[in-house]
Amino acid sequence: MVILYNSNRSRPVSTFGEEHVLSLRDLLQIIWKRIWFIILLVILLVGGSVGFTLLQTPMYEASNKILVGQSVGESKGFISESPANAADLQKLTSTMASAVQSRRVAEAAVEKLGSGATWHTPDDLLANMRAEAEGDTQFVKLSYRDSSPEKAQQIVDTIGDAFTERIDEVNPQAMTVSVWERAEVPDNPVSPNWKRNSLLALVLGVILGVGLVFLFESLGNSWRSPEEAEKISGVPTLSVVPRFEKVGN
Repeated sequence: MVILYNSNRSRPVSTFGEEHVLSLRDLLQIIWKRIWFIILLVILLVGGSVGFTLLQTPMYEASNKILVGQSVGESKGFISESPANAADLQKLTSTMASAVQSRRVAEAAVEKLGSGATWHTPDDLLANMRAEAEGDTQFVKLSYRDSSPEKAQQIVDTIGDAFTERIDEVNPQAMTVSVWERAEVPDNPVSPNWKRNSLLALVLGVILGVGLVFLFESLGNSWRSPEEAEKISGVPTLSVVPRFEKVGN
C-alpha cells in the first residue's frame, strides 16, 4: 500500500490528492475522546468565575424620577398640554439629564449630605450616578450605586433635591424641576451578577474546550481507526497490527 504525504501537513492524503473530510460521527468521536478535558476546563472557568464574584463587593442601586415642567404663574411642575410645548419640553429633558450629572450639582449634594458624609466626594457621586431621559416623556430617571442600600437611597434623593434647588436659582420663572417619585431602599444588589458570570464562563469553557480538542487533534499524526486509514489512503486495509508493549530488555 503506497500512501503519499503532503509536506505541509502531518497527516497523509489520498493518492488522488484529496484531503480527508471528517464526518459528523468523526467529529463527535474526537470530542468524546477528550470530553474529560472539556469538562475539566469548564469546571475551572466556572469555579474561577464564582470565586471572583464572591470576592467582589455587592453594589446596590436606588433610583428616583425627576419631572421637568413649566412654570405658569403660581403653578409649579406644570405638564404642557400643547403638543408643540410638550416636544420642546422633551428636548429640554435630555438637557436636564446631562445637567444633573454636573460637578456643580454633585458639590451641592455633598454639601446637603453634611459633614458626616466624609466617605463621599463630588467625584464619587459623579462616578456612581447615572441620569437618562425616559423615552419621549418629561421624566429623568436618576440612579445611584453604593455598597450600602440605605446610602444609595439617601444620596440619590439628595442629588435630586440639590438639582431642583440649583434650577430654581438659575431660572425660576421659565421652568421647574421637581422630584416626582422618591427612591426606595433597594433589596437586592445589581452587581456582581453571579448567574450571568457563571453562564458566560460555562459557554466560554465549552467553546474553548472544543476548540482546543480539535487543535490537539489536528496536531497529531496518527489515525484513529482502520476506517479512517482507508478513507485517507484510498485503498482497503488488509490487516491491523494491535498495539503491544515491550516486555523485558
